[in-house]
Amino acid sequence: MGALTFDALLRSLKQGVPDPVYYLHGEEDVLKEEAVRALLQRAVDPAARDFNVDQRGAAELEPESFNALVNTPPMLAVLRAVVIRGMEHLRKTSKVRQELHRYLDAPNPSTVLILVHGAAESPDAELLRRTTAVTVDRLPPARVARWMAHRAQQLGLTLDADAGELLLAAVGNDLGALSGELEKLASLAGERPASRDDVAALVGVRRGETLQDLVESTLERRGAAAARLVRPVLEQAGMSGVRALMALGTALVGTALARAELDRGTRGDRAGGGLASALLAHLRTARPYGLGSWEQTAARWARWAELWTGGELRSALRMALDADRALKSSTVTNEAGILEQLVLSLAVPTREAA
Repeated sequence: MGALTFDALLRSLKQGVPDPVYYLHGEEDVLKEEAVRALLQRAVDPAARDFNVDQRGAAELEPESFNALVNTPPMLAVLRAVVIRGMEHLRKTSKVRQELHRYLDAPNPSTVLILVHGAAESPDAELLRRTTAVTVDRLPPARVARWMAHRAQQLGLTLDADAGELLLAAVGNDLGALSGELEKLASLAGERPASRDDVAALVGVRRGETLQDLVESTLERRGAAAARLVRPVLEQAGMSGVRALMALGTALVGTALARAELDRGTRGDRAGGGLASALLAHLRTARPYGLGSWEQTAARWARWAELWTGGELRSALRMALDADRALKSSTVTNEAGILEQLVLSLAVPTREAA
């Protein structure tokens, strides 16, 4: 059968009838649920869903119950739908899996079967081959902002531009976390637009005190400013020393890549120019998650690379690794102290790198 992306699935549902069996897999579970809703909306009239939609977990099924679900005729409707989540928990030797494979030989034409595979496990090759498989990848950063605006609209929420920017800076590209915060903002703001102050009050992040501000001051080698930001950043909801260090480490690796490009002769003008373009090409190839706008990230890495030597960056990465070990040690609990020492040390040119 065919293979689709998330976008291609949505386009396909605007024309024709749904396929008999869909297999949703990939890294973005939030979008999988959006795909399920879109499939249900296309397959079963809302007025008939109480009698014609069943949802189960794969682990709770027996062969008999599976057969009953997929072979029950629709009631006062053309189609019925069955959603089975947690396909990654279905053992390869299980009887339910064997029954599913037999069903795929001749699917019931009056049932739309939707199989959902969790993000943590690799997809099932047999199901990829024998169903309409839909790959649901994480959104690139530019689309996360559009997704946030769309989700806010669904909630009846209007976001001021700077409020949206702060929310993205505080929460990042995690669609589940973004959706949760948007729901809270909708309740907080009511009918008025949500402001930056609303976001700050909700997620505990003030202007100039985001994780990105900490990363930027560190990579710009402004040690005192970075050290002052450590404790306010760590006090934010969902933040930890390890998460903050991961962001710093990613920025150091990206800056080291930019420095290596410079040392190889890649030229950058005052605005980042050719170097930023080369870095953007690397990002588009690797498609890393959680970096925000790739264009802005490439420009930052290009700018920061001018402030470091290759030797200094190698030393900085070793210091970050030492800090990571300290943070994960069961005998150490002073996260703020470890990070403050790190960002102050990174601001000092190292003799080794001179």
